[in-house]
Amino acid sequence: MKRLIERSRSVGEVLRWVTQNPGKVSASHYPIALHKLGQLLQQQPLAAGDGRGPAGQVLEQPEFHALCQAIVSGCAKFDNFSIVNCLYAAAALGLPGESPLVRVLEDESRSRLGRFNQKDVSMVFSSEANNKALEAIFSSQLFYENRQERFIRSMAEWLPRKAENLTPYTMALIAKYVARHRLREPRLLDTIANFLLKRGEQLDSKVIQKLVFPFSRMNYRPSNHGELFPKLEAILEQKAGSSPLATVNILMSMFQLSHFPQTVLHQVFSPGFITNVMSSPYALIVRRYLSLLDAAVELEFREYSGPRLDPRYRVLMFEHALTADEANRKYSYKGLVAEALRQLVGEECYRQEEVAPEPVSHLLLPVLSPVDFLLWINRSGTVLPLSRVPAASRAPPAVSPVTVSLRSSVLALTSDLQDFAPVVLSVNDKWHYCQNSDILVGSRAMRDRHLRLLGYCLVQLPYTELEKVSGIEEAKHYLRQKL
Repeated sequence: MKRLIERSRSVGEVLRWVTQNPGKVSASHYPIALHKLGQLLQQQPLAAGDGRGPAGQVLEQPEFHALCQAIVSGCAKFDNFSIVNCLYAAAALGLPGESPLVRVLEDESRSRLGRFNQKDVSMVFSSEANNKALEAIFSSQLFYENRQERFIRSMAEWLPRKAENLTPYTMALIAKYVARHRLREPRLLDTIANFLLKRGEQLDSKVIQKLVFPFSRMNYRPSNHGELFPKLEAILEQKAGSSPLATVNILMSMFQLSHFPQTVLHQVFSPGFITNVMSSPYALIVRRYLSLLDAAVELEFREYSGPRLDPRYRVLMFEHALTADEANRKYSYKGLVAEALRQLVGEECYRQEEVAPEPVSHLLLPVLSPVDFLLWINRSGTVLPLSRVPAASRAPPAVSPVTVSLRSSVLALTSDLQDFAPVVLSVNDKWHYCQNSDILVGSRAMRDRHLRLLGYCLVQLPYTELEKVSGIEEAKHYLRQKL
């Protein structure tokens, strides 16, 4: 039966072999039939004006319904390998996720996750995998749920060997997947970096942006960064004007990894680039990134002597709490810390989620996301009520921020406030770290660098410590030790 299916020359022939010989069809034959259907349909050009796609052409055939029903009815008795292979074949065929066949296969797979072995999952990356099939696999709930175990290990083993055969779109899809789930897997990240190094000059800036993002997201310098970063600089020099938003996103990724491409900065801070940005529909977001980049240059790239962002175009980078933090608020330890802090020092002694931290808020606007908790502490270690902190520390100085550097302003202010120091309590929840790691994601790590450069004392409250705290009294004891 296997040979008969594989030698079939048409969709109808495959369906006839399977549906007319039920006694000779075993569980292993169904994925073979689905795979063969996918291969045959890909060889057939679409009829003019037909937008249904390959799967749509067979969905209406009674024989195909009979094939699907046979799989649905019998899949509970299939072995693990056949279940996963059927799901892979259905994805390659392009069946929609809401179809009864896919739903039943995913439900059955989900119930067996604990019993799947390495072979069951790694086979989705067999030599049969093509770009379309791989893209479809990423949309399967099964593999999202299993990403941290066998799936990622299998992909890390498979991807380096198969990368050259993948399209940029598929590699970008893998990069998006890795970044979304904060997967700091060096083999995957280095494979993406090698792909970029080899094909970068042929890629659109928007694709490069997607491929670069995982490195900054995971705060990871790829092993080939000595070659890759100069290559990216050369590409950006040529393509900076063609896609301003992608350009500043790539620059932001490089900045988060403490790499500052001087020549490209000359371009993005030039009047021509700014004029181009101002007339685009995404002007505000680009201005936000440029504002943050400009502040980062001041803090971290002191040797830079090129053009800077015109003060007229500076805007707030973050106007409110970050979307991710808002969405995850109920899972955050901020509420516990806030209540413990309120009882420990009183509401008059701290500010929560300040968008522009004191004392130099007018200079920090583009630099920082809202800090979790801001306090002032004197030399003896006492947390001070904000009413006792000199007004000069809480109000912008008279001198224009345009005419002075960030660092000199901080030094001037702190010299007048030698008895006081700002402390930032940073609640680092699980999503602020790479998966299963104590390494902060790139944006969080850069924020911490900037806070320290601006003279703030940063006290980290990692979730790994907070999850061991039980109740308000323990939380107060924990904070007392930290402070």
